[in-house]
Amino acid sequence: MANGLKKYFPMIRTREEILDEISGNEILLEMYRKWDEKQRREFLDFCTGVKGVKILYDSFFKEIMDPDAAPERLEEFLSLILKQQVKILNVLPNDSTRIAEESTLVIMDIVIELADHSIANVEVQKLGYMFPGQRAACYSSDLLLRQYKRVKGEKGKAFSYREIKKVYTIILYEKSPREFHQFPEQYIHCFKQTSDSGIEIDLLQEYIFLPLDIFREILHNNGIRNRLEAWLTFLSADEPEMIEMLIDFYPQFQTYYREIYELCRNMEKVMGMFSKELLELDKNTVQYMIDEMQNEIDAQKGKINEQEGKISEQEGKISEQEGKISEQEGKLSEQERLISEQKGKLSEQEQMIADLRVQIEQMQKGILPHPSGENA
Repeated sequence: MANGLKKYFPMIRTREEILDEISGNEILLEMYRKWDEKQRREFLDFCTGVKGVKILYDSFFKEIMDPDAAPERLEEFLSLILKQQVKILNVLPNDSTRIAEESTLVIMDIVIELADHSIANVEVQKLGYMFPGQRAACYSSDLLLRQYKRVKGEKGKAFSYREIKKVYTIILYEKSPREFHQFPEQYIHCFKQTSDSGIEIDLLQEYIFLPLDIFREILHNNGIRNRLEAWLTFLSADEPEMIEMLIDFYPQFQTYYREIYELCRNMEKVMGMFSKELLELDKNTVQYMIDEMQNEIDAQKGKINEQEGKISEQEGKISEQEGKISEQEGKLSEQERLISEQKGKLSEQEQMIADLRVQIEQMQKGILPHPSGENA
């Protein structure tokens, strides 16, 4: 397949050419030796066209989709997602404090102001479970608050809340949360606040979620069906067959790939970009493992607490049963005492009857006088 891509991109070099250049440069060779075998193979695969570059790596995305250098690319992509014509006015700084405090598997994060002064935050997440809906809501609220502070600072006393514009939170998942897998035929989900009465009030916050793992399944089954799917193929597919299909149907992407393969000829730059991505992934993988271990610990603690609660409940039931048994034993003892007492009385009565019978027999025999004074 490398030969297949080479017919589109003749600047693609062979594995031997690349390794010769790396071997002849001590700095590049030291960098290369720091990678493990899997990382070396990945690097050589995309440089030689065996596989496509992971466009969603932060460095590669910003190189190809730079909103300052080539805003029309991101504008087209966002226009297709938001279903309206998008014009980028400014690229805004990220909230560096938030990013530093929240170690997560963020691949790419870009914040832009559109021509109508609305704000869009585009993020790519490697593992979706690390970016639940609650987090998206917090990010959206953060964007809204940042806009409010900026506009109020600019307008001063003339400020009006009606000057606050929409904020869009656009999340692309490489591996989406399981909720999205309940909808295997849907690769785009749009959210905004609505009323149960039907009244329409612009509450400003909108969300778009794109599960790319689900999209890739749809792509393999149905091929590329429209321009949005062409963009998502460019961003998520690294199979040469898919790249060939994409540039055959949508030739504009051949220009973007050509830039990538020209970049791959600058070995020092592309290796530096790749090393940066590996460093971020390593750091985030460690954090992910810590989070996973903490989740397991929390889950075990939850199970232990649940078991302790059940044991405590059983102990309570046992104590209650023991109380009932003790009460029953008390009642049984009382019954036994009453029975014993009744038996005693019964013995006395039986003795009295026996005595009376003896007296009657003696009276009948004349041994004892009759109580009435008469002879029997």
